[in-house]
Amino acid sequence: MRNRLIGTAALSLLGGCSFSPPPRPVAIATPAHFDAIPPSWTEAAPADAAPRGPWWQAFADPVLDDLETRAERASPTLAAALARRDEARAVLGQTAAQALPEIDGTASTLRQRESKARPLSAGSAVTFNDTKIGAQLSYEVDLWGRVRNSIAAARSEASATEADLASVRLSLQAAVADAYARLRGLDAEQDLLARSVDAYTRAYDLTRRRHLGGAASGLDENRAMTVLGNARALAVDVANQRTTTEHELAALTGEAASSFHLAPIAHVPDAPAVPVGTPSGLLQRRPDIAAAERRVAEANARIGVAHAALFPTITLGMGAGYETTGPALLAAPNSFWALGPLGLNLPLFDGGRRKAGLRQARAQFDESAAAYRTTVIGAFREVEDALAAARDLTREAGEQEIAVKAAEATSQLSFTRYREGAATYLEVVTSQTDALNAARALLAVRTRRAQAGVAIVRALGGPIG
Repeated sequence: MRNRLIGTAALSLLGGCSFSPPPRPVAIATPAHFDAIPPSWTEAAPADAAPRGPWWQAFADPVLDDLETRAERASPTLAAALARRDEARAVLGQTAAQALPEIDGTASTLRQRESKARPLSAGSAVTFNDTKIGAQLSYEVDLWGRVRNSIAAARSEASATEADLASVRLSLQAAVADAYARLRGLDAEQDLLARSVDAYTRAYDLTRRRHLGGAASGLDENRAMTVLGNARALAVDVANQRTTTEHELAALTGEAASSFHLAPIAHVPDAPAVPVGTPSGLLQRRPDIAAAERRVAEANARIGVAHAALFPTITLGMGAGYETTGPALLAAPNSFWALGPLGLNLPLFDGGRRKAGLRQARAQFDESAAAYRTTVIGAFREVEDALAAARDLTREAGEQEIAVKAAEATSQLSFTRYREGAATYLEVVTSQTDALNAARALLAVRTRRAQAGVAIVRALGGPIG
């Protein structure tokens, strides 16, 4: 009995071994501040699990609010990410169960006749019932940390899929908001073209009457028709773009394109103001960075699992129960028990398979670390691009507004000069085309500003708080 206790204590001490390398942070050089905003400082803290809230409400658009709610409820992309998260949790549960003994109940009943010619027979046939009930226990002694590292790897993967879910949700929300901004920009452009077509139609009618009266040439009439035709063609093209964008929103919200319709609103949403923070804070709150970091931890734990495969595994077993050939089963004389078997699996020769598995695990760690660096570098680029776009588009919108006012004034003046006979219709056509192009460019800039606001939220991993 004493020797058995000593052996148990020794196994318990060995159970603390693990071949998983100590966690190694992946070195990433982070800038002190984003280039597009003034320097600032804040203390970094993990925030990828913090609630991001309905950030799109900064657009103050109830239609967008409804679309985001519908996308959250019915998007197949989000449903797939949720299923992957649940699957990873289930795998974690299965893996964690390996740390505990497995207990299985057994029960059997048998009626058997043995021949009188059997070995060691008393010279007569025997018929009897054999009823048995009991339980068996088996347990792997985790000497080298295989089970513990398997659990750590599964836990990291489950955590990574949780971050994946947050990333998919944020990407879906941003995609809906971006498509909605483009849709409203196209609505505003359709309204602009409708008003332009109406104005060009009146100008054409005037030119045609002047031509019939001999006050204008056929050349002027053709030029007026050219401007009108171009505007009508642009209106058809924009209508097609709007239909395509509406279908995109239908897919994002999990609905059939044929049954999805949004009434036009000729207003481009204003870009929301989003607090930015510091690059170090970005690393703490972007869910895709968190997922990449946790997969590095998973790969690190897999090294321990592969390393433990090079060493022996020991399994313990025991069983107990009752067995009888008579009617009384659960009686003390009918009880039985067994300790063992004690299983030992010692790798001797496998042609280098286990060592190759260890090399594979280390290579997978290097791959995960490289993927983490790629994700971080890409995140910095996305933020810098979005911030620079928001900054530059604000300046561009201001300049474009000046150009629109000047072009509209020029168009009105040139038409007045034409009616008074002081200018040719070529001057009117040129000024009308410039005014329409300037107005369309302003709408495009405003749409891109709204998209840049959405891109900032997506690049930052969502506003925190």
